[in-house]
Amino acid sequence: MTEEAIASGGRTTILVVDDEPQIHRFLKPVLEAAGYTVARADNAALALRSVASRAPDLVLLDLGLPDLDGQEALRQLRAFSTVPVIVLSARDREAEKIAALDGGADDYLEKPFGLGELLARIRTALRHRLAQAGVQEVFHSGNLTVDMVRRLVLLDGERIPLSVREYTLLALLVANAGKVMTHRHLLTSVWGSAHAADVQYLRVYVGQLRQKLAAAGPSLIETEPGVGYRFTAEAEPTATPESLAHERSGPANCLRDTPRPFCRN
Repeated sequence: MTEEAIASGGRTTILVVDDEPQIHRFLKPVLEAAGYTVARADNAALALRSVASRAPDLVLLDLGLPDLDGQEALRQLRAFSTVPVIVLSARDREAEKIAALDGGADDYLEKPFGLGELLARIRTALRHRLAQAGVQEVFHSGNLTVDMVRRLVLLDGERIPLSVREYTLLALLVANAGKVMTHRHLLTSVWGSAHAADVQYLRVYVGQLRQKLAAAGPSLIETEPGVGYRFTAEAEPTATPESLAHERSGPANCLRDTPRPFCRN
């Protein structure tokens, strides 16, 4: 699985973990129509590797996996990741739900499920995770808008295409607006500890961000010589444009060709 497959264009990435091909055929177009990038894992081993190496923004997890029970897969995932997890399962016993939620799942949705409900629960899980981290859902300053839930960056209402690492770096700076972020912290957060001293990486990507966001102001990202960088824009808490604040719920119920076991009217 390539990095582009797990997260492309800076969009929110959802990893779907299920061994049934029809579930992937059903969910992929629905999630993509709602603005998400979709990655696929057919078993627990691939899912755990994908979460560890590619860091999706949310995981949809089936419990009936071929190589490992989903409850155990969830336990292993929670040992190293806080990614939001929504369990999608045909298991409807209360004990299963309690075990999954106690094991670290953020939500539990029984099959069959409605598409509108699934999309709403995804949005809720993403918002909760941002709130726990103390991050503003939508950062708006002047002509710049950064939507942390949908991983969108707009200038004057127009979407700015960013690579995965460009967006990750910008989001980290925005979440800490006004603070000096050291080279080491930025490098380890975006590239990993193996690149903690590769300051040239940082200079290149900061330069790319400055170029793409030039219309937002020449000193949007200030250099603190020998230390790091500071994001200087201040959030305008009352400015949340309707074009971003509305919830893109997508199709409310089942698609015409949706397999009946996986969706209800």
